[in-house]
Amino acid sequence: MPAEAVLGVAHSAQGRRWIWRQGDSRIGLAIAQRLGLPELVGQLLAARGVGIEQAPVFLEPTLRALLPDPSVLLDMDRAAARLARAVQAGEPVAVFGDYDVDGACSGALMLRFLRGLGCPVRAYVPDRLKEGYGPNPAAIAALCAEGATLIVCVDCGIAAHEALEAARGRADVVVLDHHKSEGPVPAVAAAVNPNRLDCTSGLRHLCAASVAFMAAIATLRTLRRAGFFADRPEPNLLSLLDLVALATVCDVMPLTGLNRALVTQGLKVMARGERPGISALLEVAQARDAPSAYTLGFLLGPRINASGRIGEPDLGLRLLACDDPVEARAMAERLDVVNRRRQEVESEVLAAAFAQAEAQAEAGHPALLVCGEGWHPGVVGIVAGRVKEKFNRPVCVAGVAEGLAKGSGRSVPGVDLGAAVIAARQSGLLATGGGHAMAAGFSFRMEQRDAFHAFLDEHLSHAATLPTSADLVVDGTLLVPAATVALVEQVARLGPFGAGNEEPVFVFPRARIVRADRVGKEGNTIRAFVEGEGGGRLKAVCFRAREGALADLLLNSRGVPVHLCGALRAESWNGNVSVSLHVQDAAMA
Repeated sequence: MPAEAVLGVAHSAQGRRWIWRQGDSRIGLAIAQRLGLPELVGQLLAARGVGIEQAPVFLEPTLRALLPDPSVLLDMDRAAARLARAVQAGEPVAVFGDYDVDGACSGALMLRFLRGLGCPVRAYVPDRLKEGYGPNPAAIAALCAEGATLIVCVDCGIAAHEALEAARGRADVVVLDHHKSEGPVPAVAAAVNPNRLDCTSGLRHLCAASVAFMAAIATLRTLRRAGFFADRPEPNLLSLLDLVALATVCDVMPLTGLNRALVTQGLKVMARGERPGISALLEVAQARDAPSAYTLGFLLGPRINASGRIGEPDLGLRLLACDDPVEARAMAERLDVVNRRRQEVESEVLAAAFAQAEAQAEAGHPALLVCGEGWHPGVVGIVAGRVKEKFNRPVCVAGVAEGLAKGSGRSVPGVDLGAAVIAARQSGLLATGGGHAMAAGFSFRMEQRDAFHAFLDEHLSHAATLPTSADLVVDGTLLVPAATVALVEQVARLGPFGAGNEEPVFVFPRARIVRADRVGKEGNTIRAFVEGEGGGRLKAVCFRAREGALADLLLNSRGVPVHLCGALRAESWNGNVSVSLHVQDAAMA
């Protein structure tokens, strides 16, 4: 039986059906009574599947309660022993990373950790266009020739059998990865990856920076047992948690369990402003409020990603590893410029990708595969994410040059795109391919395009049952006067919000828009002021609203009753705190 539509909205301005988030109200009331919480908070917890016993840890997630022994990860003890040996001998180490946020964060983390213990360390990030993703034989051989006796691969390496052979007899290799593994791992000193087929740790939702953090814990423990710190202080590993938090949010890992604790504690570290690179990037991004998951995912992450997409591949890593505030500010400003250029390139590709995707969706394809000659490979992942949001289907987007398509894919919950891409490569349809459930990378000759698309349709056929626009899950209705700072502070206790722990969404029924206009340099944001049926006034903002039915409704419905749907946020300005509604959707009342 179809779920009840909230306020009867079955087709909103965004083409979505609004449905209630289901939860046991009795459990919600019991949570509120036992913990002395407002009933709303108890109901929000219950609707997210949090039980009475789990609620205290959910609200106060700590590493003490949630961090397992790193040794539960297969090969972790071997990795820690090899890293400890390098530290004790002061060996030259190379950290081989990736060009996305997780790669930059895990690379900077390992660089700082080993350098702080006395190892001479250099980092290497491959060029996306010239070298592609992950280790390649030439780069590995060059690092060995420079004298590295240990190469640590972070956020890559689990499938790089051939490339890592170039280190055999010249340097040991430790892999700290989280991408899906298929079959035997490379012949290396240690391969730590919670997504190894033979790893039973149950930590499959960790990003690479989290794996690197746990490797640092295990290495520190090994060194402590060997007496390494008898005459020197131990490093404070908790200071690295801002990097772990940034990577976890930007790699769209579920914010539950251990990830929730890592991000919560990492945001506290970031708020102290002790890392020059992050502080400079926050300033450049004009982030005024305390860091949140939103800050990481929408302000910091895109700028760091831009470097690897269309700029210097290692600029993000160097910024995060930088200790000089002046140098960090210069790098942050360069990243901001590159990000603006990335946005321009993305905009050019997006319109064409939407047109192809719409035709495929209308034809009933469960999976969408769109390609374009000359599309910049650095933006195809972002475009795939935008197309996925619009059509609620797994999406692969590729740029084509000289008959070779290189691209990225993004998926929706419950549809494992990474497994399908790996299977396609194993079937000979792809030249390269790998990833995890929600994201993948691949390349293929254009003559294989139709066969690859048919393969995706067959392996992801269950996606055909998804609605063409994802339902918008609503937590409750509110009147405008109820949108207070106190309410927002109570709701914020459920944060950090993100994948696996969605921010509560509220509907304001029959609100009237008093004024609405475009703001910002590009005019992509709409700011409105609304009045509710019960009185009161509330500021509302809608981002990424250059065009479309939602933008038209907000701008052209002055005085007409509308249902507004979104998340409430507290904003600080000149010492004053106010509440605004971040609009996600709307419908005529």
